Amino acid sequence: MKFRYNSASMDRKQILESFGKLLDIMDRLRSECPWDREQTVESLRTLTIEETYELSEAILKGNLEDLSKELGDILLHIIFYAKIGQEKGAFDIGIVIENLCDKLIFRHPHVFGDVKADNAGKVIKNWEQLKTREKNGNKSVLSGVPEGLPALIKSFRIQDKARAMGFDWEKREQVWDKVNEEVQEFRTEWEKGERDRMESEFGDLLFALVNAARLYGINPENALERTNRTFISRFNYLEEKTIKQGRSLEDMTLQQMDQIWEEAKHKAEK
Repeated sequence: MKFRYNSASMDRKQILESFGKLLDIMDRLRSECPWDREQTVESLRTLTIEETYELSEAILKGNLEDLSKELGDILLHIIFYAKIGQEKGAFDIGIVIENLCDKLIFRHPHVFGDVKADNAGKVIKNWEQLKTREKNGNKSVLSGVPEGLPALIKSFRIQDKARAMGFDWEKREQVWDKVNEEVQEFRTEWEKGERDRMESEFGDLLFALVNAARLYGINPENALERTNRTFISRFNYLEEKTIKQGRSLEDMTLQQMDQIWEEAKHKAEK
């Protein structure tokens, strides 16, 4: 199979033809392929989550060719869900697209209307306010944060949405007082040995650190993943070096491991 990768290769007419071709392929898959015919929205859910993580991986690696491939997989899932919706008489891909167009126009009155918004902050504030006014929209600002989000991303989105409505620190430096306060409260519970209270206070500390990251323009999820990858790279170096030396990590002292760890660290900095 030949993979196409050229950003200037197709005009709007060709793109629309390719989209129609994809819809035709999905029609045949649902009628002629036993596996595709058996799929439901429930059975596809976990596969969609997996594909989303693969898309995230391509983004983190900065590989645009892989990004193009993974976007295709996500698009397949969107078409798949829409096809199932069509079969149930609920919606089709045309309805999905039209609803999206209507939403984008409604939430961008500074582009399609007379509202003035000369910076991203005003755009976000308008966006959140408009979401609460939509039919079947969010009943409150924070109800727009999915309950199933991972906790770190969820806390970031909660704080970002609250900020959009003006609920934020007057000066970003003030957040460090809150961080220090939470550190002390955690230490107090740690000294008491209250496990449940320790967990609660540690959660408050993490929430405050996420707040600090947001205020300084850092995405905490990206920052933590960056550290994860750094740790994995250095630990892999540690394992490989010990294997080459005919040694086992279990038989080494922490000091010996630290020496190789620092070596890995210096190699990465060069």
